[in-house]
Amino acid sequence: MSYSPKLAAALSGATLRQLAHWRKATERGAVLVPEISATRPVLYSFRDLIALRTCVKLRNDASLQKIRRALDTLRDDLREREHLSAYRLAANGSTIYLIEPDQATDLVHRRGNLVIHELVDVLRPFYRDGRHIPDLLRPREHVTIDPGVRGGMPVIEGTRVPYDEVAALLRDGVPPERIGDYYPSVSAMAALDAADFADYVDSYEPPREQREAAAG
Repeated sequence: MSYSPKLAAALSGATLRQLAHWRKATERGAVLVPEISATRPVLYSFRDLIALRTCVKLRNDASLQKIRRALDTLRDDLREREHLSAYRLAANGSTIYLIEPDQATDLVHRRGNLVIHELVDVLRPFYRDGRHIPDLLRPREHVTIDPGVRGGMPVIEGTRVPYDEVAALLRDGVPPERIGDYYPSVSAMAALDAADFADYVDSYEPPREQREAAAG
């Protein structure tokens, strides 16, 4: 399964502008190069989503400059070459830590053996600029994400039915209580959740004028 920039933005809390900026190569390298495709069509992996959520949460408490410095330390000084999703990172305003089982290493000031007592699960819901970013594995009560089901495509809970197919039916005028005629395993409440999640994803679509300017 691959995720378009719009869906990746909706599931990570990053804006489309941030995604473009973070995948842009600099002298220090990119913050995150999409694992599946970095050129059009840009496509992100499920591991990328986890890494992006980490970056968004770090950005709440640290500047992009500090994030880049921390990644430099992680990749160049500590020689850590795994996908960014493999690491637990946390910020406290003054620095960024690499969290390990028995210690936390300061990646900005390059000090080790610091103990962190409170960590936030990057998969859980959080707020970014007043926007509620949903739980990554359950973005709505009846919409779930499992890398083992359709490669991670958001589906109706307990089924393999993609959320966007159900949302499309509602947008075409099918009443929620009639969704079962098309997908017997999908309840009216699940259909409404699918439509609500689809509206949330579409809220990351750039304004028409911006899209036209980019296309021109």
